[in-house]
Amino acid sequence: MDRTAQLTARLPERDIAYDPPACGTSPHVRAARVLEANWTGASTVPSRSLYPHQWSWDSAFIAIGLRHLSPLRAQTELETLLAAQWGDGRVPHIVFNPSVPLDAYFPSPDFWRSSTAGHGAGAPRTVQTSGIVQPPVHALAAWLVHRADPVLSRARGFLARVYPRLAAWHRYLLHRRDLGGGGLACVVHPWEQGMDNSPCWDAPLARVTPAPARSFRRADLAHGAPEDRPTDLDYGRYVRLAADYRDAGYADGGRGPGGASGGGGFAVEDPAFNALLIASEHALARMAAELGAPGTARHARAERLTAALVERLWDPASGMFLCRDLRAGDRLIPERGVSGLIPLLLPGLPREVVRTLLGTLGGPHFGLGERTRLVPSYDLLGEAFDPHRYWRGPAWFNTSWLLERGLRTHGERERADALRAAVLHLADATGFAEYVDPYTGEACGATGFGWTAALALDLHHELHQELLKHPGQGVSPTGTGTFDTSDKGRDRA
Repeated sequence: MDRTAQLTARLPERDIAYDPPACGTSPHVRAARVLEANWTGASTVPSRSLYPHQWSWDSAFIAIGLRHLSPLRAQTELETLLAAQWGDGRVPHIVFNPSVPLDAYFPSPDFWRSSTAGHGAGAPRTVQTSGIVQPPVHALAAWLVHRADPVLSRARGFLARVYPRLAAWHRYLLHRRDLGGGGLACVVHPWEQGMDNSPCWDAPLARVTPAPARSFRRADLAHGAPEDRPTDLDYGRYVRLAADYRDAGYADGGRGPGGASGGGGFAVEDPAFNALLIASEHALARMAAELGAPGTARHARAERLTAALVERLWDPASGMFLCRDLRAGDRLIPERGVSGLIPLLLPGLPREVVRTLLGTLGGPHFGLGERTRLVPSYDLLGEAFDPHRYWRGPAWFNTSWLLERGLRTHGERERADALRAAVLHLADATGFAEYVDPYTGEACGATGFGWTAALALDLHHELHQELLKHPGQGVSPTGTGTFDTSDKGRDRA
């Protein structure tokens, strides 16, 4: 038996964390049980009830947590997603499970018609997908998964197989989606950015004629409170944008509904989307070096993208990055969403930008550490703020995880420790909720949510490693508070 077969054959041994003893009561065990319950055999659903298929950026975040339980499953998670990649390089935001009934989720495969409408863009014939994308966190996830078990990764040729697909994904974004000509990737639908219902999209969406209410059925309202979900009017606009993009053959550029020229449509440069692309470019550079190729060109590209991000989306008056609406005079959208803080993840930001972002994060608009327990998704002082409505105020665990990484990147250890403690405590206390009230920590949306459990596992693992190295320092093992620490030096992201 060769080495790969031997490692694969040991999967049941690696899976012991998925079948913990019945008496296990630790947060780590509870998080592992969520991921096991959401596992389908080849990938992990975000939520069994609300999101019963594979979602793109969910799977990337889930793989980051899975790597601590089963590196093989983490690799499989990403491989399953990338197997549905289109010929033009795009990674679709949903890969549909054919065993799930069509009416379990809308828009369903018969809406997207990927294999026919997407034929010209190289949509796969053997699997049904959506035709839009989500934030490109995948290369970062793949690198972290590789580092969790390099022996297994090399034996299976994991990086050698996913690297070309990830490189093609980045080429698609950097060339086909640079609709503004300034070097940044553009999203053509709010669902692509991931923060679907953010007030940042209100002005661009107001130009879109909604699809008639009778033309679609909202499956999401069967699993969540209507007052916490997008309105019917906004949902109708989402459907119209997606249908127009589909009917144009999922073509990008000036002629398609997402193109920057012409009237109507939706074309926005988003700071979080591009920050994750930059972070993943750095990860691709490390992968290239691991595979024996120089990564200098990719690091240089990441630096150029960082400069473009600052030039096009930084707004000193707001104290953060803003979205740029390419269809409304190519101007910034004056709304403060958590997306504008995510570039803190990047090591190459100018020092003054970092200093200002840190002030905004803890200031009156987001209140972290003073008024809020996790980072709210929208400006606390904004007219559209709602602590429970989807992406219009509630705090999400993936954005807080990204900002915890950003705080460590820039040497803010105490603030990072406090945010990590809040994530660990609230994730477990809410049954791994989809999102929470930023003031009270009350659970909102689905529970048993995939990326909440996975990212809590990741932070739990990091904390455990720190406590092993430095007993008595850092965050308490319960994740409910912090100990005094005099080490304020730069941490590794």
